[in-house]
Amino acid sequence: MSTLATPILNYALLAPILIVLGGALLGVVVEAFVGKVYRAPIQLAIALASVVIAFIQLWRIRGESSTSAAIASVSIDGAGIFMQGTILVLAFIGLLFIADTDNFTAQASAIPGSAEEGASIAAGRQQTEIFPLTLFAISGMMLFPIATDLITLFVALEVLSLPLYLMAGLSRRRRLLSQEAALKYFLLGAFSSAFFLMGAAFLYGYSGSLNLNDIATAVSGSGDNSIFLLIGIAFLSVGLLFKVGAAPFHQWTPDVYQGAPTPITGFMAACTKVAAFGATLRIFYVGLDAAQWSWRPVITGIAMLTMIGGAIAAMAQRDIKRTLAYSSITHAGFLLVGVVALNKSGLSASLFYLVAYGFATLGAFGIITLVRDSAGEVTDLNRWVGLGKRSPVVATAFSFFLLSFGGVPLTAGFIGKFSIFSAAYESGNIAIVVVGVLASAIALFFYLRVVLMLFFAEPKDDVVSVVIPSFFTRIAITICFAMTVVLGVYPSLVLNMTETFGTFLR
Repeated sequence: MSTLATPILNYALLAPILIVLGGALLGVVVEAFVGKVYRAPIQLAIALASVVIAFIQLWRIRGESSTSAAIASVSIDGAGIFMQGTILVLAFIGLLFIADTDNFTAQASAIPGSAEEGASIAAGRQQTEIFPLTLFAISGMMLFPIATDLITLFVALEVLSLPLYLMAGLSRRRRLLSQEAALKYFLLGAFSSAFFLMGAAFLYGYSGSLNLNDIATAVSGSGDNSIFLLIGIAFLSVGLLFKVGAAPFHQWTPDVYQGAPTPITGFMAACTKVAAFGATLRIFYVGLDAAQWSWRPVITGIAMLTMIGGAIAAMAQRDIKRTLAYSSITHAGFLLVGVVALNKSGLSASLFYLVAYGFATLGAFGIITLVRDSAGEVTDLNRWVGLGKRSPVVATAFSFFLLSFGGVPLTAGFIGKFSIFSAAYESGNIAIVVVGVLASAIALFFYLRVVLMLFFAEPKDDVVSVVIPSFFTRIAITICFAMTVVLGVYPSLVLNMTETFGTFLR
C-alpha cells in the first residue's frame, strides 16, 4: 500500500509570501470588525507594514537557493528573489498612491451636478477593502515568478488576477466605465486562464509531469516535434501573452487602463508586468529551453508585432491613459526581446528593464491623478495643452517619465533598451533588434508630441488645474522620479545586481 509523503515546507524561504498573505487575511478581519472611522489608517498601516516586513525577510534570504522550499513546486533562486524584491518595492509605492483617500471614496446616491452631490461625496463610504485586495494580489504576484510547477503557476495566476478584476471596477466617479473595464478584464482573463490550463494539460500528457525541470528533461530526451508538446506550448503561451499584454492578445489593455482607478492602473501596469514576465522568463528559459526551435520564431514574430503595433496605435490616441496603455503594449514587445534572446544577458537585461519601467510607470500614473477639474481627473490630452505653464514642476516630472519610456539617453529607459537590444544582438537575433529600434523611434514621436503640448502650446481657457498632492502621493512621485534619474545616470547600481541575481536554478 502506498503512503502519501508529508510535505516539507521551508518557512524561512516562503516567509515573504506568507507575510503578505497574512497581512491580507488580517485586513479582511479588520474590514469585518473595525468601525469605519478607524478602518482606513489601520488598513493602510497593515498593508505598508506587511510589504516592508516581507522585504526585510527577503533581504535576509537573498543569498539562499532551493528547489524544495515547497516540495518541488517553487524554486528560490537569484532571479526569483530579485523579481520578488522588485514587486515589493513597486507595490509599496503603489500603496502610497492608493492611500490617497480621494481616489477610493464611494459616493452615496445623488443627482449628478446637484447641490447635494458634494455632500454625498463627503459622506461617502471609503473603500478600505482595496488594501486587503491589493495584498492578496501582491502575494500571487510574488508566487508567480518562482513557481516551477504548472498547477502552482495557475494558482498564483488566479490569486493575483481575481483581486485585480475587482479593483478595476472601484472607480468612484466614472462608475460605468470602470465596471465595464472590470467585466472585460474578467471575461478575457477567464479565457486566458482556460488556455493556460489546456496548455498545462497537453504538456502533462507529453511529459507525464507538471514540473518545468521534468518537462525540460522530456524535451531533451525525446525531441521537440511532438504534437502534444507543440499544442501545449501554444496554449500556455496564449495565457502568458494575455497577462503581459502582448499583441494580438492585448485588446483588454486600453479599456482596462482607461476605466480602472488611476492608482490601480499604475499598480497593475508595473507590478503585474514584473510578475507575468518573471513567470514567462522562467517557463521559456527553464522548461522550454530545449524546445526553442519550436517556439522562438513565433515569439519573435509576436514581439515584432507587439512593438510596432503598440507604437503605431499610441499615435492615434487622445486619452492619456489609453496612450500609456498602448505604450505598455509596446514595452511588452521590448521585454519579449529578452525572452527571445534566451541567454544570461537577456535575463539580466529583462530584470533591469522591469525595474526601470516599473518606476517610470508608477510615476506617470501618479502625475495623472493630480490633473483635475470639478468632475475629477482629466485624461483628455487636448485639455493638457499648456499645462507646463500652469504647473512647470509637475509637467517636467511627467515629461521626464515620458522621455524614459522613449529611451532618451540619461534616463533609465535608455539603459534598459540598450541592454535588452544588446542581449538580442549577442544571441544573433539581428532582425528583432532592427524592428525594436524602429519601434522605439515611432514611440519617441508620440512621447515628444505630448511634451510639446505641455510646454510649447498656449494653454486653453479651461478649468483644468493641478491639485496639490497629498503627502503619500508626493513621496511616491519623488521616489519614482529619483529612481528614474539614478538608473539613467548610474545604472551600474542595479545592473550589477541583475548580473549577480540573474540566474535560474534548475
